[in-house]
Amino acid sequence: MLDRHFIKLLKWPLDASAAYLVKQQISANKVTVFGFIIGMMVIPSLAFEAYGLALLFIIINRLCDGLDGAIARQTQPTDLGGYLDITLDFIFYSAVIFGFALANPETNALPAAFLIFSFMGTGSSFLAFAIMAEKRQIKQLDYGKKSLFYLGGLTEGAETIGLFIFICLMPAYFTSAAWLFASLCWLTTGTRIYASYLALKTNDKGSN
Repeated sequence: MLDRHFIKLLKWPLDASAAYLVKQQISANKVTVFGFIIGMMVIPSLAFEAYGLALLFIIINRLCDGLDGAIARQTQPTDLGGYLDITLDFIFYSAVIFGFALANPETNALPAAFLIFSFMGTGSSFLAFAIMAEKRQIKQLDYGKKSLFYLGGLTEGAETIGLFIFICLMPAYFTSAAWLFASLCWLTTGTRIYASYLALKTNDKGSN
């Protein structure tokens, strides 16, 4: 819901930064991997309840996530880049929630497990349809050129990062935030499955 607005706001600074990095011969994949390594530092940071430090690592990771795409668009998007981007993103998202479970297992473990469970729903519904979209040459241009078909929903990148910022600033509210966001994730998953069913059954012989 919010990604389309943030993308327009961040486009110029990301493009300008990407142009500089391209001149330094820094590839999109290097930025992706660097951002992931930094992002993984949220696990020990959260485990020791260093929430401010964890937030810094989250912000750096997300800036790298925007930069790698901008670099790819100014050079040449690759299948490997798209694969790394989506795979490492999902690992990073789950790592943040796992870190909160480590910080306070007695209180946070169950809602953290439910939220990671919900990420499986949003992730699988997105990736499975992306495969079918590529097979059928279905294009989605609202977010510009991407390696994979982009399927929207209530709980996309901007909303997820908003959740991470909130729970780092207000860790006492992690439990409530996790239950609420996980519920929204399942609403996203349900509507995606229904929309995908309508989109894919049209030309499938024998579909009921």
